[in-house]
Amino acid sequence: MPESVPLLDLRRQYDPLREEVLTAIARVCDSQSFILGPEVEALEREIATLTGATDAVGCASGTEALWLALVAAGVKPGDSVVTTAFSFFASASAIVRAGATPVFVDVDPGTLNLDAALVDRVLRDKQLRAKNGKIRAILPVHLYGQCADMDAFGRIATEFGVAIVEDAAQAIGAEWNGRGAGSLGVTAAFSFYPTKNLSAYGDAGIVTTTHPEMAEHMRRLRNHGSPRRYYHDEFGWNGRIDAVQAAVLRVKLKHIADWNQSRRQHAASYDQLFADSGLTSNRIGNEPSAPVRLLSRNPQAKHVFHQYVIRAQRRDGLRQFLADRKIGSEIYYPLPLHLQPVFSYLGLNAGDMPVSELAAREVLALPMFPELTEGEIRYVVESIADFYS
Repeated sequence: MPESVPLLDLRRQYDPLREEVLTAIARVCDSQSFILGPEVEALEREIATLTGATDAVGCASGTEALWLALVAAGVKPGDSVVTTAFSFFASASAIVRAGATPVFVDVDPGTLNLDAALVDRVLRDKQLRAKNGKIRAILPVHLYGQCADMDAFGRIATEFGVAIVEDAAQAIGAEWNGRGAGSLGVTAAFSFYPTKNLSAYGDAGIVTTTHPEMAEHMRRLRNHGSPRRYYHDEFGWNGRIDAVQAAVLRVKLKHIADWNQSRRQHAASYDQLFADSGLTSNRIGNEPSAPVRLLSRNPQAKHVFHQYVIRAQRRDGLRQFLADRKIGSEIYYPLPLHLQPVFSYLGLNAGDMPVSELAAREVLALPMFPELTEGEIRYVVESIADFYS
């Protein structure tokens, strides 16, 4: 029996890669090229190939990537952008930074991804259109590593003439109908925060696009809106990625397919152990009376399980019970975006997004990383069974 199970253990990933990582960092130090440069350009090409996009633009963080993606997609001050009420804060704060207003929409109760049918209703309803103003884009989040319903959002984009900007921060290597996350909208944002499936040794991000002219625009925006040094066509930002982070990411990128496959195998083990324990049925998204419910998996989506998330009765008590056994867990996310104090100006209230609000009371992320062992997974599930026994 393990003495403890961490939510994430980066040391296990680092140890076998240590020499290669240090060699890559030394290569940057020897080159004395620290901002952008050859390492970044190589990473951009490699990420574009992985995702199926035509271009990738490295930047300082996933949050910066979201802002770049929105502005390049045409979002301007005074516009509105439809997005999910259940995501990390940056999904919405980047919209505000672009000068636009977030229009929050509730999520699908099975996957917890943005509900395309509700988005369609927002765009189709004349009163809602008048209230929300010019909706320039839709920003679906590929939550926990599973792509949102990109077929549905593609149809909506075509009918209503809006841009699809993917928040793929948690979804490097994910797919929808065989197409990579990052090539499913006009632009897409990825995060390489140290906890992500593909992680830097600090903050870093990248934006992908299928439109070369948007890539050029983002390269200017990340560099103070400058097409050439000391000449500025527009207001951009210092959003550049540094070469050390790019070099580290290039080392890790060679392993991402195997690491994501390990995550899928771990998720299958969790699923089976939960079913065997009697805590759930064999059906994903099963009846609410079960003490543990699993999120739905869309057959068109190739999930990369950035997080393995359950919905649990008496969630907070369960989390404390696991902590007492030295088992890591986390709540992604405890308060929906429409109820965050900073968005009170939108006039939304508790009860307006009931699925998101219920999810915030039930979701719990369990240990998930490629080097997790079968014995550790078994101990986590046995501990959860003990809590409910």
